[in-house]
Amino acid sequence: MDYAKKFQVKPGDKVNLDKVDAGFKDQHKSKEDALELIETYNSKLKELQYLLYAENKHSLLICLQGRDAAGKDGTINHVLSTLNPQGCTVSGFKVPSAEEAAHDFLWRYHKAAPARGQVGIFNRSHYEDVLVVRVHSLVPEAIWSKRYDQINDFEKILHNNGTHILKFYLHIDADEQLKRFKKRIDDPQRHWKISESDYTERNYWNDYTSAFESAMEKCSTTHAPWFIIPSNHKWFRNLAISEIIVQTLESLQMKTPEPTVDITQIRKRYHEILQKEEKSKPK
Repeated sequence: MDYAKKFQVKPGDKVNLDKVDAGFKDQHKSKEDALELIETYNSKLKELQYLLYAENKHSLLICLQGRDAAGKDGTINHVLSTLNPQGCTVSGFKVPSAEEAAHDFLWRYHKAAPARGQVGIFNRSHYEDVLVVRVHSLVPEAIWSKRYDQINDFEKILHNNGTHILKFYLHIDADEQLKRFKKRIDDPQRHWKISESDYTERNYWNDYTSAFESAMEKCSTTHAPWFIIPSNHKWFRNLAISEIIVQTLESLQMKTPEPTVDITQIRKRYHEILQKEEKSKPK
């Protein structure tokens, strides 16, 4: 199945998250059933990142959004386990610092955008400023309501300068979130992940639903699409996201650049050095 087509929010689409099956796993029965395909995409992703870095013409920005415990960290671990960390950056966005708050809301995100040849991953993103800000009325509606257009302009600037943008909403249902919270409580190694906001924010479930739906409806474009990824099954989430990233990078038709030196002369020089060092070795 073409997961990019299935899960993409097309420009002009209405979004109703309540109608999206968070437990969808296609024809795959289990992680073991899908493991070979996941590993195939991981291998392709490694090759494509090499081409991205070598060609140095494009960059890729991956934005991850979702409710608490949706799996943003897990997705990053999955992607990073495949990528060369030298060509990848991860940026997390929480409450703005004093310096960040003194600038326009997009300043800190633009600073973190990937350079040519790089993959950038945003753990939460510029959409926080039309999500939590909206739900908790941190700024007036007259301010946050204008940010959708500003976000679209920002993403257009990045795209026009060679950055390809993929935005993933990791979709879990309320029951799955509670199961994941319980695992954090039961596992001492995960206690550090627990926060009071995990539970207080559930009181705003419907408000966040509306905020996410609005963000995706207003800001999914052909050059910066949103994808709603069923994420109750972590392995299926990884499979779908890997496939979409691979398809996007393959569409760039990247090639290794031509050498900047005369390979014939370099090869000749190599053999000269090799012969010289062989002769100098003690007999």
